[in-house]
Amino acid sequence: MRLFRPLTLLTILVTTLVMPTAFADDLYQIEMILVRQNAVPAIISRAAPEDWAAGAQRISPDSLRSPSLNGEVAKLGASTDYTVLMHKAWQQNLGEAGSKIAVSEGAEQYGQFPIEGTLSLKLGRFTDVDADFWVNQIDGNGMVTASERLKQESHTKNGQLNFLDNGHLGLLIKITSLTAPAPRPAPEEIPD
Repeated sequence: MRLFRPLTLLTILVTTLVMPTAFADDLYQIEMILVRQNAVPAIISRAAPEDWAAGAQRISPDSLRSPSLNGEVAKLGASTDYTVLMHKAWQQNLGEAGSKIAVSEGAEQYGQFPIEGTLSLKLGRFTDVDADFWVNQIDGNGMVTASERLKQESHTKNGQLNFLDNGHLGLLIKITSLTAPAPRPAPEEIPD
């Protein structure tokens, strides 16, 4: 019996030291800009499915934030090469388990929006991003007649602006921790 107690403690200690540390859910700000690249011909895909947001959580109005990438949006808007379709910012918890968020823009008609899609995020060494968006053409009866689709996966570095290129549509995304300590400022003078 006495032999098992030290072995159990040793096993727990080794498991604790060897196992990778888990990333806890922390609060992040997500900011995304969906753009059309005007120089690339649009690819019209099948119409967006009616269940485009299946299994995704909607962004609550309380979590919406003021965007910080307004300078980038102004530059894109001033260029004839791009058309900004959507610009949104919100905060949410991210962790290893991942989350799927439904994002939309425009007036809803029969469960569809002019711009709609999902953003799946999973925190790790980098943040895994799975973006699936449709830019819809809606007729006078509120039915989706055609769509352009962005379907792109990426491993993005947090705190940096990342571009997911999907040909005629592109997504700029920035994922910033709201709980990580801010970097220390550089000293004004270097001590001797």
